[in-house]
Amino acid sequence: MNIISYKTISGTKILLKRKWVLIDATSQSLGRLASFVSQILRGKHKILFTSHINCGDYVIVINIDKISIKGDNWKKKKYIRYTGFPGGQRYRSINEQWMRNPCKIFETSVRGMLPKNKLGAKIYKNLYVYAGSFHLHEAQKPIIII
Repeated sequence: MNIISYKTISGTKILLKRKWVLIDATSQSLGRLASFVSQILRGKHKILFTSHINCGDYVIVINIDKISIKGDNWKKKKYIRYTGFPGGQRYRSINEQWMRNPCKIFETSVRGMLPKNKLGAKIYKNLYVYAGSFHLHEAQKPIIII
C-alpha cells in the first residue's frame, strides 16, 4: 500500500527570487495604481507567496507627477497629522501636498495598503517613487510592466 504524502511548500528566503519592476504612472488612477503596486510589493502575484516573509519585488514608479486623481478628491481629501500637543491637529489639503511633494501622496496611499507591523515597514522600503522619468536604478535592469 502506497502512502502519498501531501505537503504544502512554503516560500523561504532561499527559494524566493526578487525582481526589479518599473511602472510608469502617466495617466494612471491613484488608487488603482497604489493597489497594484502594493500587491507587487507584498508578493501576492507569486506562487510561493508566504504572508510572514518579505517575498515581494522591488518597485520603481516614475512620472508620478502625471498621475490622475479622479472625482472630488481634489476638494475633499485632507492629510491629517498630530503634533502631540493639545489642539495640535494639523490639516493639509491634497493641493498643498501636491505642491510640496507629489511623490508623498502616492507613497502615503501605498503605505496604507501594506500591513501595519514590522514586516510592512520592511516591505515599504522596497518602493522607489520619482516625479520625473529619470530614476537611479538602471543597473538593476528593471522589468517594465505598465
